[in-house]
Amino acid sequence: MRFPRRSRLLAALLLTPLVTACFASNDGDPSADSDGKDGSRLRVALAFPPAENLSPYGADATLLSRLGVTEGLTALDANGAAAPALAASWRREDDRSWLFALREATFQDGTDVTPSAVAAALTHATEAKPAPAALSGVTLTAKAVGRTGVRVTTADPDPALPLRLAGPGLAVLSPKAYGGKGRVDPVGTATGPFEIIKVTGSTAATLDRYDDYWGGLAHASGVDARFIADGTARANALRTGQVDIAEAIPVAQAATLDGGMRRETATTRTTSLLLNAGSGPFEDPALRAAARAAVDPSALARGVYEGHADAGAGIYGPAVTWAEGKRKQPTGRARAAEADGTALTLATYDNRPELPEVAQVLKQQLEKAGFAVKLQVREYSRLESDVLAGKFDAFVGARNSLLDTGDPVALLASDYTCDGGYNLALLCDKDVDRAVAEAQKAVDPGERQDGTMAAEAAILGTDAVVPLVHQRVITGVGASVRGVRLDPYERTLVGTGTRR
Repeated sequence: MRFPRRSRLLAALLLTPLVTACFASNDGDPSADSDGKDGSRLRVALAFPPAENLSPYGADATLLSRLGVTEGLTALDANGAAAPALAASWRREDDRSWLFALREATFQDGTDVTPSAVAAALTHATEAKPAPAALSGVTLTAKAVGRTGVRVTTADPDPALPLRLAGPGLAVLSPKAYGGKGRVDPVGTATGPFEIIKVTGSTAATLDRYDDYWGGLAHASGVDARFIADGTARANALRTGQVDIAEAIPVAQAATLDGGMRRETATTRTTSLLLNAGSGPFEDPALRAAARAAVDPSALARGVYEGHADAGAGIYGPAVTWAEGKRKQPTGRARAAEADGTALTLATYDNRPELPEVAQVLKQQLEKAGFAVKLQVREYSRLESDVLAGKFDAFVGARNSLLDTGDPVALLASDYTCDGGYNLALLCDKDVDRAVAEAQKAVDPGERQDGTMAAEAAILGTDAVVPLVHQRVITGVGASVRGVRLDPYERTLVGTGTRR
């Protein structure tokens, strides 16, 4: 039986300032400015169903954070800097150790958020196979210190650790969440303003308000989430009043919604063509160069995305404001070979509705260059494991470059190094690994950015990834809905201030 902790919560709120919303809501209200007077439930249409039994260590981590279920020690603010979450403050003790001071909070199973519980949660994350993307290339240990402290120590200096701990994959859950054989269950064990009550396969989830949330009582009494992979169906559900919020509205459907129902957000998401450098025809750098030369990103931005995207400039696009001024030319590119009828299988997913159309245009461009292309389209949950296993020659995917951690180097380590946990291109190149390792050593933010762009140049030089477009995401929001949390990192959607 769970007992309320209202008196303790009130004391904590009087002593500790609330963390206000990091990102803009659709009416300008901060997400944490909540008095809980409105008890209406929110109806939300999401593009991606749970792919890994709601494990916080993979693709489902973002789903959990967007629904207001999970939190980490830190969060990201509007400028991409680390902000307090379960940790009220922190300080760097030396080049490898940081001490985080916890705020007073409870897990959704009624137990306290203690230093030992937090240290155990982070330890479980380090032992996960594969590792969460935020921990790619990083070894850390976490230990409880006194009544409120957690010391996190890394094997190598990590100046970006507070950013790393904001990653959705490093959410803190109660000890009850961690079962045998690496199983992790966030149902009733997280810390956010909404608690998962029921998951109906890959179709729906029911969440109730968690009344003892440290950040204040949410306006909405709960969230009824529907997983609708088809983008047109999501837009129709919003237009007909079946849902209040619909994420990832297709470009082709945007014009069918009233202007007041559309929210376009510049994001750090880049759609790319990833070429399997580990096996098959694209193990040959010369054929990868031929494929890259065949692709016209500007045609995709103008045509498929109807101007709601920018042509691919690199792994990092315009939303990463410092990148363009520091960008370097790709290094070490091979001379393109003749395709000469080379057969390949190109795969993508339909959860993001533009991707199948992008893949179809790429198929035509590659065939014009002499490749013989077979196209496969599936839901993402039925595709990821096969891509990681190298079962396709090429893959079209959309990736938010700062989703897993606000540190840009972390994306390069997870996606493009030999030991990367999300290396969909199966790239293993010693020059790339060396450049990423150099970037990871940089402590000064400017030097870290310089190292990031040098590593980007090395990665693009392999032609294992061809940036196509940098996206602007369209979210559908009902006319009566307020407080939707929209951010360039796509980590948040509903919070304490979201209501109708």
